[in-house]
Amino acid sequence: MRLSSLLRVPALFAAALFAAAPVAQAEHTSNWAVLVSTSRFWFNYRHLANVLSIYRTVKRLGIPDSQIILMLPDDMACNPRNAFPGTVYSNADRAVDLYGDNIEVDYRGYEVTVENFIRLLTDRVGDEMPRSKRLLTDDRSNILVYMTGHGGNEFLKFQDAEEIGAFDLADAFEQMWEKKRYHEILFMIDTCQANTMYSKLYSPNIIATGSSELDQSSYSHHADNDVGVAVIDRYTYYNLEFLETEVRDTSSKKTVGDLFDSYTYEKIHSHAGVRYDLFRGGEEEARSRLVTDFFGNVQNVEVDGSKNTTLEEDLLSLSRTIAALQQKAEEEEQAARQNTTEAVKSKPMAHHKTQFAKPLTDENWWTKKIFGATALAGCALLWGISSFLEAPGK
Repeated sequence: MRLSSLLRVPALFAAALFAAAPVAQAEHTSNWAVLVSTSRFWFNYRHLANVLSIYRTVKRLGIPDSQIILMLPDDMACNPRNAFPGTVYSNADRAVDLYGDNIEVDYRGYEVTVENFIRLLTDRVGDEMPRSKRLLTDDRSNILVYMTGHGGNEFLKFQDAEEIGAFDLADAFEQMWEKKRYHEILFMIDTCQANTMYSKLYSPNIIATGSSELDQSSYSHHADNDVGVAVIDRYTYYNLEFLETEVRDTSSKKTVGDLFDSYTYEKIHSHAGVRYDLFRGGEEEARSRLVTDFFGNVQNVEVDGSKNTTLEEDLLSLSRTIAALQQKAEEEEQAARQNTTEAVKSKPMAHHKTQFAKPLTDENWWTKKIFGATALAGCALLWGISSFLEAPGK
């Protein structure tokens, strides 16, 4: 068997093994978050705290800043009314500064507009737009879209200057789907009459949830007397409570269904809503999605214990087969080299004699020719001299 054939065997064997073995594949390859506060002015402090709380949670669960788009219309941390300059808190005990030093704001102040938000989702931006301000997703990306602010029946206000409607949002998501910009979306909104904002969605693979039904308000949870305003909304507060206590790391098996089941009227003071019908497989499939499929970073794929044992045994067998084949290949190569060396040693001797004998024969032949010609010339010369000497005597 030739060496090339031997080396081809392990590759074919490995291909056959992995083709036959059960393979677990991730359904998505990246997680992104679009977090939007739409309210300006100090009395809307809680909306900024809402979005920064979600921002902190997704970063804790591994989504990097490069895959988070953060939109903040006002800088409450530097507001002259802030009794604690440079900070934002979502709880009266002020245990965690949400602003801190490790925050990357992508759209700030008057950059937070309806136009920029829709352009962000649909990637209708100019070449001058830096990558940090773009949603660089594809058809294998899961996206968490979280929005908070003041709203009403099928609209959400942006900075008290303009509105985005339910149809605008639905059409933006449809453009994303047509342009293959997402795999699955979890849309969350905390505002008055929030559930009306996802009522017009019609694109596939979207799970939607909101804080309140039509004609219901979204309420704040509590205020900080030193800050002087409410610091977080109830819906966001209880989402965070679940995420902080039940989803401590990316290994958590808590599902989206578990999160939604934690919503109660007694907690939120309004009827939180959920929409499953757009998701492939319906409610059952939607509820089975892990919370970390949207709030966490993508992890390495793992197979269960039984499959893992079988795979390890197969890999061990494969490694032994490859080692045996490689040893055989080396032995055949060594034998081939030895045969070649012996042939080389024997052939040059005969070749050397032939090459050596031939030049000697030719050289002798020419030497004889030259020697004969020289002798003949010498005889002729002597005869000529003798004739010349004998001539005067006559």
